[in-house]
Amino acid sequence: MTDWQKLEKNYFMPTIKRMPVTLVKGKGVQVWDDKGREYLDFTAGWGVNSLGHCHPVLVKALTEQAKTLIQTSNQFYTIPQIQLAGLLIENSCFDKVFFCNSGAEANEGAVKLARRYGKLHLNGAYKVVTALNSFHGRTLAMTAATGQRKFHEPYLPIPDGFINVEYNNIGAIKKGTSSQTCAVMLEPVQGEGGVNIPDDSYLKAVRAWCDRKGILLILDEVQTGIGRIGTLFGYEQFNVEPDIITLAKGLGGGIPIGAFLAKEKAAVFALGEHGSTFGGNPLACAVGYATLQFVIENDIPDKVKRNGAYLLSQLNKLKSKYDFIVEVRGRGLLAAIQFNSDLTQDIVKSCMERGLLLNPVKPNAIRFMPPLTVAKKDIDAAIGILDKVLAKA
Repeated sequence: MTDWQKLEKNYFMPTIKRMPVTLVKGKGVQVWDDKGREYLDFTAGWGVNSLGHCHPVLVKALTEQAKTLIQTSNQFYTIPQIQLAGLLIENSCFDKVFFCNSGAEANEGAVKLARRYGKLHLNGAYKVVTALNSFHGRTLAMTAATGQRKFHEPYLPIPDGFINVEYNNIGAIKKGTSSQTCAVMLEPVQGEGGVNIPDDSYLKAVRAWCDRKGILLILDEVQTGIGRIGTLFGYEQFNVEPDIITLAKGLGGGIPIGAFLAKEKAAVFALGEHGSTFGGNPLACAVGYATLQFVIENDIPDKVKRNGAYLLSQLNKLKSKYDFIVEVRGRGLLAAIQFNSDLTQDIVKSCMERGLLLNPVKPNAIRFMPPLTVAKKDIDAAIGILDKVLAKA
């Protein structure tokens, strides 16, 4: 049998610590490794596989489009791109959309759009206020936007123009704003930061501050968008409307696609001021359209809300049982448990050995991101495995 993990070490730059498992097949919430062992996947491709692995709707759209038209470039009109654009605009508060290939690209585009707005309407203002413990992507500019020092240090000096302030603190936003500020960019719920949830009043206060200063509000919904936290878009839960939103992850159900959407006043790009070779290609857009249509027509966000509440209730039962769990956090099917010490790696490894895949988001916290189609029986199975592992921690 081929030792794939040994081969990987020969060829790949060691940029991520992989779990010692080689996945070869997936269906729904289950995946299988090259030895035929089955696992419950509560990582879902880091929140990407919104309909689970190899959902029939996604596979049908992918194969039919692959036989029809895969790539043309944005020099020409294509039907899947226009269909997906229409579905997004008709089901959101936005007026215009641009497609790209990833969340990092979507955030880059949103910041470019905000800077262009600042150039046109704010006397050249170009700075963007972001939050500590945020995560906005791994391009050089989005590394600077990300409010985590560990991501900055390998690449100093990082690009200018980003002010990182405390999350869930409107006073910090106000203090970080200057005459050079063109936008504030936040995650409605911080995912990579450990599933940090703001006070209900926070985003409303930020929206009011942006209105007062005449600057744009960008919400990074790469992780919270497309039903992940129990509404189609996360901003709906906080009763605010941003000027710009970014999407990726769950939008393609497993196929790479990103997008940023803007209200009319913020959609200030002119011809030639932004572009993408692969962004909005027919293949990705056809799958995105099928995924989003399924999510909307089957009211997947409502299912997420119910099953997310159940997941949190079961995690809280574990918290009451084990005193080393200090907090359970979550919205919908984006959740985390935090420990009083750095237990994460050992617990995640032990869960994997018992057939459950989890995400070690922090040394002392584990993140849960199952497919949006997860059933209660899957949650019960996952909690059962985790309980047995915690009992031996």
